[in-house]
Amino acid sequence: MNLDALVSHQFARKTTRLTTRDTILYALSVGAGRDPYCDYDLRLVYERELQALPTMAAVLAHPGMWIAEPAFGVNVTKLVHGEQRIEIRHPLPVRGDVTARYAIRAVVDKGTGKGALVYFEKHVTDAATERPLCSVLQMLFLRDDGGCGSYGEPPESLVAFEPGAASFVHELQTLPSAALLYRLNGDLNPLHVDPDAARAAGFERPILHGLCTYGAVGYLLTRAFCDGDASRLVSLDTRFTAPVYPGETIRLEGNVDGDRLHFRALVTERNQVVLSHGSARIN
Repeated sequence: MNLDALVSHQFARKTTRLTTRDTILYALSVGAGRDPYCDYDLRLVYERELQALPTMAAVLAHPGMWIAEPAFGVNVTKLVHGEQRIEIRHPLPVRGDVTARYAIRAVVDKGTGKGALVYFEKHVTDAATERPLCSVLQMLFLRDDGGCGSYGEPPESLVAFEPGAASFVHELQTLPSAALLYRLNGDLNPLHVDPDAARAAGFERPILHGLCTYGAVGYLLTRAFCDGDASRLVSLDTRFTAPVYPGETIRLEGNVDGDRLHFRALVTERNQVVLSHGSARIN
């Protein structure tokens, strides 16, 4: 990887228009609307009194596959989405124009043959008022790009959840068509829809987007802990450890520490942890 090219790159700001259709589609794609007569779910999928799920911050003004820029010299075939963190400053709008700015926050060189971690941040504001809406921090694990050198200050490490401490359990069965819906939020990677592409990547069938699993967990947390007000979820941090296959059941295990929730998520069919080091804050 060309570290100098990466850290000196000037990302253009991006303004995009959010519609109620986008907000509803996002909620449906991460599992909302299973019970159309539930008041809470209806507020996420019906334009009357519509609320946006906070995890929609992950797809707002997404910059696309920026890391594949040839000048960066990254082997994208060895890239893994390692962690995702969001912080909500003001409740996300259900419609309107939003502007995002992007930056490389840090690069951690783990050494030749060990890979490198790239921390990429996105800050989203209301385009008309410039009111800050949310911050998103994404960690990419570049497995083939160690030995490149380090840059900046990485964030504090996420803390692992000890499963023996679980005081709550919630489950959500993903739809077999979940990846087909979620890709309409903007991630059209064939890995999530094309059986041939999935097999070529080493999977038995197409896998769910990691950020769809992330959104499903966010939906579960808002439904269980936010008293019908999705905007009360103001942060959600986690590490991706394994993929989910569409149709599998996500089991969320965690405990409550004041306004902070600590958790992990696994799929019950394979008893495999898919999200670890989870932390969320409820306002």
